[in-house]
Amino acid sequence: MFAFATIGIPIFGSFLTLAADRISAGLRNALAVLILLATFLSALLLIPIAGQASTITLGAFFIPGLHLTFVVDGLGVFVALTSSLIGLLILLYSLGYMKEYAHQGEYYFFVVLFLGSMMGLVLSANLLLIYIFWEMTAICSWRLIGFYREPQHLRSADTALLITVFGSFCMLIGLEMIWSETGTFAIDALRGQPISDLAIGLVMLGMLAKSAQIPLQIWLPAAGVAPSPVTALLHAAVLVVIGVFAFARIFVGVFGLSPTWQLVAQVLAIATILIAGGAAMVENNAKRILAYSTFGQLAYVFLGLATMNDVGVAGALAFLLAHSLAKAGLFLCIGIVEHQTHTRDIRELGGLIRTMPVTAITFALCALTIVGFPPTAGFFGKLMIVMGTAQSGNIPLAVLAVIGALMTLVYMARLFNAVFLGESRWQTREGTPIMLATVIAFAVLSLIAGFAITPLLNWVNALVVQLLTG
Repeated sequence: MFAFATIGIPIFGSFLTLAADRISAGLRNALAVLILLATFLSALLLIPIAGQASTITLGAFFIPGLHLTFVVDGLGVFVALTSSLIGLLILLYSLGYMKEYAHQGEYYFFVVLFLGSMMGLVLSANLLLIYIFWEMTAICSWRLIGFYREPQHLRSADTALLITVFGSFCMLIGLEMIWSETGTFAIDALRGQPISDLAIGLVMLGMLAKSAQIPLQIWLPAAGVAPSPVTALLHAAVLVVIGVFAFARIFVGVFGLSPTWQLVAQVLAIATILIAGGAAMVENNAKRILAYSTFGQLAYVFLGLATMNDVGVAGALAFLLAHSLAKAGLFLCIGIVEHQTHTRDIRELGGLIRTMPVTAITFALCALTIVGFPPTAGFFGKLMIVMGTAQSGNIPLAVLAVIGALMTLVYMARLFNAVFLGESRWQTREGTPIMLATVIAFAVLSLIAGFAITPLLNWVNALVVQLLTG
């Protein structure tokens, strides 16, 4: 029951926000918040049954192999909880950030539908059903990236759509090959079955496109033209997380990867880490710096998952949580800066810690998590990923992963220095109370994840055992 509520409340609720928008903005906003709060609470109620990996089937369509089958397991509930909590906080931030813009009814509709599509995807137990929700997120992200309707923004939205749909088209061909080779799309029936290298490569291409990994990363920095709450959703809660989740669900939990494919995935991850770090160190647009950071840090998650060992996979999931919380906070802090100064160019900023101390401090705390500074959860997650990579026998890749972490420290320090330190050039003030409360919440949650690392890792280790053993 709660599984259907977690999916149905935001999907059907998104249409209610459209109806409420015709009545009053206040009713629409309150309804959107209540819908995502109910989504988070229903996901929370799934925790007691997550350890049983319960599978629920509603029925079948005329398409062979397509059954409305959902699974409540550790991995799905972990990602659903993370995404719904972050989505709820971002929506609260939007109440202050978006109040001056037109087309707010459209904005809240697509944000709520976006989260609903994510809930459906992570709880699906059928590959074709996963793909349907996968495409729903593509449509939502396309419309949200082009929210301002300016030509440059529309081109960025179209670029994101074309690249991710190219990847999903390749993925669909791979899924059809899997059905042809096995006769089913059901995850339970597919577990442990061999599939062809071509099918693996095509499905993986779709995941790389969605999570903006090399060589399909160019759409993500361009998506920074969207409103800051949208970029926070894309980078922390929904879109890019989908590729990582699908990799864990399909390759770690169902098929496994041969040593050759594990090496290919790890090499691509390391290349993404280093290229993203190099680009971030020379970029001057604050949101693009964070965008480069996003696909670079998600590459650590891919690296850990590709090790296929307990340490690396557990580290990947712990770092995914840490990154999602901290990156949302970073984007929303920069959103406050942009909202107050109307610029993203770090060469035009500086000294904002004097007029925006709360934003500066919360930014610094979230940045420490991304860098992997002890005792944050980011530190433990990255450490376990590096250890898992070394344990898989790829010592040179583990060393390069450490170098990538040092590059993260350099560009994050450069960004903080350029925006908040130095000579004061702006007479501004902090964002609205609700915007500040949201970024503070993300900073606090990032710290809590680090201080509560023992219970967090116990939870993660339990779901890794469930994932690897089926």
